This record gives sequence, C-alpha cells and structure tokens, in this order.
Amino acid sequence: METSYDDTEDERQEKQGCFECCIKCLGGVPYASLVATILCFSGVALFCGCGHVALTGTVTILENHFSKITTDHAMLTDIVQLLQYVIYGIASFFFLYGIILLAEGFYTTSAVKELHSEFKTTICGRCISGMFVFLTYILGIAWLGVFGFSAVPVFLFYNMWSTCAAMRSPVANLTSIESICVDVRQYGIIPWNATPGKACGSTLGDICNTSEFYLSYHLYIVACAGAGATVIALIHYLMILSANWAYLKDASHLHSYQDIRMKEEQELQDIQSRSKECLNSYS
Repeated sequence: METSYDDTEDERQEKQGCFECCIKCLGGVPYASLVATILCFSGVALFCGCGHVALTGTVTILENHFSKITTDHAMLTDIVQLLQYVIYGIASFFFLYGIILLAEGFYTTSAVKELHSEFKTTICGRCISGMFVFLTYILGIAWLGVFGFSAVPVFLFYNMWSTCAAMRSPVANLTSIESICVDVRQYGIIPWNATPGKACGSTLGDICNTSEFYLSYHLYIVACAGAGATVIALIHYLMILSANWAYLKDASHLHSYQDIRMKEEQELQDIQSRSKECLNSYS
C-alpha cells in the first residue's frame, strides 16, 4: 500500500512538472507577433491570389469586348504579366519576412528571457532590431501605396456596374438605352485608336452579365481588402518591433549597470580582505 501511495505521489509531481513546463512554453509565445503574422499572411494571400486571377479576367474582358486587335492592347498585356510576376515576388518575400519577424518576436519576448537567465543583449542584436523597425516602416508606406493602387480597378469596375444597374432601372427605360455607354479608353487602359473601345446598351449589359466581369469585380474588392489587412498587420508589426527595441535597449543598460555593480562589489570585497590580512599581520 505504501508503494502505491508513493507511485501516486510521483505521478502527481510528474504531472505538475509537465503542467509547469507547458505554462512556461505558452508564456514564451509572442502572441502579438503571432496575430500580426497570421494577419499579414492572410492579407498578402488574399491580395496576391485574388489580384492575379482578377488581372487575367480583366485582360479577357478587354480582348473580347473592348479591343479586338491584339496590337492595341499588347502593352497592357505585358504590364499585366509583369504585375503577375511582381505578385509572385511579393508573396515569396512576405512569407519569409513574416517568419523572420515571428522568430524575432520569440527571441525578444520577456518570457523567453526569463527562461534563459544568462541572456544578454548585444550591439548587433539591437542593430538588427532597429533595422527591422526601419524596414517595416518603409514596407508599411509602400503598402499604403499598394492599397490605394488596388482601389483603382475597384472604382473602374464599380462605375461599369453602376452604369449597368442604371440601364435596368425604370428611369432608364424612358430614354434610349443605346445612349448609355462606357468608354474604357478614357481611363488610359487602352489607346484611343483601339476598336471598338467602348460598349453601349445591350452590349454593355451582356458584358456585366458575364462571369469574367462578376468574378473580376469581386476579386478586386477582396484584393483591396487584403492590401488593407496587410497595412494593418505592418502597423501592428511596427508597434511590436518598437516595443521590443526599447526593451532591448533598457535591458542593455540594466546589464551594464549590473556588471559595474558586480565589479564594485568585487573590488570592495578585495579591499576588505586585504585590510583583514593587514590587521592579522600586525596582531
């Protein structure tokens, strides 16, 4: 009976030790950086995936309805292909950058520093944290521009959609529907000599009813929302990195103070030991 009681106590202590270990591990997770990383990955994925498909659908709409001659929209096709390659690069870069910032968050979390009592900051570590702050700030400004740029196709598609909605309204039936047109050439997407360049009346209504138009319009909206989510994630990252950099700076000053204090205490102990030796020699 005593053996079983001891075994129960050992199992209880073992479970308690595992529980404390799990609590320490969970305490070492940088939840703020984790949330920012998930938001960044989600925003970049939405922007890149939806933007890539929406660009392809836009070229299809232009080729089928607004620019029948290939040479008229050749430059636009090249620009769209270039943007799609840029999207591939953005997705790859932010996948790696998000992982790096998450790792940096793990190493600068106060709970992790408590697990490693001998942890000391270095000048190189503080410089790397400052570099991440500067780089994230630049990327945040760049993504604000991307967010504004991604709103342009949403505005263009919304104008076309609202025009189609106006044709279906009771007021539009009182006038000639064929007089209602959308001229894509005025936006600078295709040159002025492109034929037909515009769509009117029933032709415009048919374009609005196509799956390419419906899909591209909503994908541009989602891509714009993804760009906005990425901006929010980068602002979140910027606040986290700034706080971590300030923590590293304070920790460096604290370690320097502790080193100086330890040296002074050691010198005081040496002086006291020498004085005791001198008193003993005189006695």
